[in-house]
Amino acid sequence: MASASRVRVGTLVPLAKDNAGSSNGSVSAIPIFEGSNVVGRNHLVITDKRISRKHLSLHASADGSIEVVVEGPNPIIVRSEGQRRKVSAQETAKITHNDVLELIPGDYFVKYMDMADDPIGSNGLKKGKRHSEEDSAAVKRNRQIMEDEALARTLQKMKPANWILHKPPLPISFGTHHSKAMLLVYPQGIRVVVHTANMIHVDWNNKSQGLWMQDFPCKDAKDINKKVPFENDLVDYLSALKWPEFRANLPVVGDVNINASFFRRFDYSSAMVRLIGSVPGYHAGPSIKKWGHMKLRSVLEECTFEKQFCKSPLIYQFSSLGSLDEKWMSEFTYSLSAGKSDDGSPLGIGKPMIVWPTVEDVRCSIEGYAAGSCIPSPQKNVEKDFLRKYWTRWKADHVGRCRAMPHIKTFTRYDGQNIAWFLLTSSNLSKAAWGALQKNNTQLMIRSYELGVLFLPQTLKSIPQFSCTEKNRPSQDGLTLGKTIKTKLVTLCWKGDEETEPSTKTVRLPVPYQLPPQPYGPEDVPWSWDRRYTKKDVYGSVWPRHG
Repeated sequence: MASASRVRVGTLVPLAKDNAGSSNGSVSAIPIFEGSNVVGRNHLVITDKRISRKHLSLHASADGSIEVVVEGPNPIIVRSEGQRRKVSAQETAKITHNDVLELIPGDYFVKYMDMADDPIGSNGLKKGKRHSEEDSAAVKRNRQIMEDEALARTLQKMKPANWILHKPPLPISFGTHHSKAMLLVYPQGIRVVVHTANMIHVDWNNKSQGLWMQDFPCKDAKDINKKVPFENDLVDYLSALKWPEFRANLPVVGDVNINASFFRRFDYSSAMVRLIGSVPGYHAGPSIKKWGHMKLRSVLEECTFEKQFCKSPLIYQFSSLGSLDEKWMSEFTYSLSAGKSDDGSPLGIGKPMIVWPTVEDVRCSIEGYAAGSCIPSPQKNVEKDFLRKYWTRWKADHVGRCRAMPHIKTFTRYDGQNIAWFLLTSSNLSKAAWGALQKNNTQLMIRSYELGVLFLPQTLKSIPQFSCTEKNRPSQDGLTLGKTIKTKLVTLCWKGDEETEPSTKTVRLPVPYQLPPQPYGPEDVPWSWDRRYTKKDVYGSVWPRHG
């Protein structure tokens, strides 16, 4: 049925937490149409990962009554006729005119109002019984600005006194701040954490995720102007966020201004990774190599790898797939194939493989079909013919995580159980995250903020391992201080002899999937979250409850 011909039966109207008569500014008004409707994260003014992208399914009847199904992992509250009822994942409830939903218990209140008493239908903005489900882009943009301003005012009143809230600039539509990171300042140094989990229980408890962290000491006075690539990349990224400078009183340090330059106080010379970030904008000139896949390309071009990695395969593993085409896939693969072998020849183009859960993987996961809400790729993106040759299975028997669906995002080049390089990142496989070249490859357009860490083979000197929370540990694996060592990246399944090369430090990376990955079989179907699946999952549920 075309969206413009669907019959509107009512609206979910946002309410204040303690005042049923006023909007709380945190949820958009949601029109409800006869038949199937979805309520989810895109209806919030700002992202809250407790609300799934497909949080509720609503099946509306012509008489205005609605059956609600909780599709996400978190429960809701239904308030009807003075009663307050908790409705958990995959459970159903009926609602009628004037009933209130708490999309998260205690948060995000909406009241259902049928067409007879619909404020949106009666305020002149939308008249008549039939309405389009989608506004024009301009109207949406203006509405978003007004909602952002309303939410900002609300949050400023509600936030704890020692919190500072900041929304980074998003100059290009459909962008987001997708990075996940922490900068933890201690009296003697800083801990930098880059991870893939959102700050919600289900992400840390039920998913396969990745986290990297390293502690760095304060600089000595003589090294205050010394800069290394990790530091420059971190400060460039923080500068792009344009957060407002503020003052803080830190133990030992005293009163300081916290801005991007503050983070130059720390000595990152021992960094074991490179930062690979994305910042929204149209990047040209020298900036074209600062962000996205062009940043990754430029770093790899500076590296020398063992000859065994010439034309070796590439792995793309992520939890959301953008709308891609073969031209962009070639562009992206070219960047990830950069680098030269130890004889000076280019590594050559690697064959990409995509590690992606099948429908059966999701159905049998520890969350059942509900896990699919965090693998939010639609059928139109997933089932493009040219992608078929890339699909490989999510298999994680070696780390016991086959049934913990991946929210982790990783990209790597490998040969057997040897790793040329490995990237842990917030970036999914999309143009929005990695950027797309434009204007005859002279400009890179990126929509979103992303952040990742790139593991590379290194030649370095053995030094004590600095810790912000413990006394400094000995050098890595007891190696003699000051000794020059080379690092070699391998998987947990590597079975080589670490003693054969005493000057080589073997770094075992917890690659979450088995290498080489297994190609899809004839019965395997890649997961897409907007298809209907009637075979029941481990909890006896189908997906979705209403198609």
